Amino acid sequence: MTIDIEPLLDEPALLVKGQSRTLVLSDLHIGIEWDLYKSGFLVPSGLERRLKKIEGYIEQTKSERIVLLGDIKHNVPQISWQERDEIPMFLERLAIHAEIDIFPGNHDGGIEFLLPKNKSIHLHPSRGDIIEEVGYFHGHTWPDPKLITAQHLIVAHNHPTLRITDSLGYSTSEQVWVKTKLNHEKLKNHFEKIGVEMPESDTQPDVVVIPAFNELCGGVAFNEAILDDLLGPAFSSGSIDVSNADIYLLDGMYMGKLKNIKKLSITKKRKVKRRRGR
Repeated sequence: MTIDIEPLLDEPALLVKGQSRTLVLSDLHIGIEWDLYKSGFLVPSGLERRLKKIEGYIEQTKSERIVLLGDIKHNVPQISWQERDEIPMFLERLAIHAEIDIFPGNHDGGIEFLLPKNKSIHLHPSRGDIIEEVGYFHGHTWPDPKLITAQHLIVAHNHPTLRITDSLGYSTSEQVWVKTKLNHEKLKNHFEKIGVEMPESDTQPDVVVIPAFNELCGGVAFNEAILDDLLGPAFSSGSIDVSNADIYLLDGMYMGKLKNIKKLSITKKRKVKRRRGR
């Protein structure tokens, strides 16, 4: 089966075109406004605005399935009143339009208690699963070994960004798509250490790292990060080959390979010079 992976122009969402049309979103962090409120920031709920945006994606792409790739909720370890109120309604509303597949992330503890009783909503294991030859997992755990047999692998968790800093020290961050490959040797070494055999596979899946949907989340500047800065064992171990990754802005502009971007002066982390007291 031929699978096409198409990021939506200027949006942190992508369309998977295979046997069916699948809209993929990640890191919605519903309930983040409650966390900000506890820290002294009054931010109104953005759920309705985000829902309308997603419904626009569904109409635009004619999606039959929606994959929510982790961190649907925000607060851990507790579940806030905002999440109890908004998440069931959010999922019911999306289920009107399409089948929903949820791959839980590290913020999704207890999400099973928030799922409406709806046959169109499916909860998958946190280590991921394969749907129509595409592997999905959030990225906070090691993937299920079977995911290496997929044609493509879509992962989230790191909220990837590119930070650009000028000579005066002013910085701006842009969300990015990261496209790369697995490092099979490092994956194999990990699974051998825990006594798990990797399945035989003739394919090496492309890996796509999807940016966060919620604009309040922040992100990891991949051009400033070392492996230990990246979130999730598959990233920090080098099992996902970040150095040779191709980096794209949301508008589709190709920025180059990450290892080359890191050499540019405008993408290097700058030290702040402190003025001496007089």
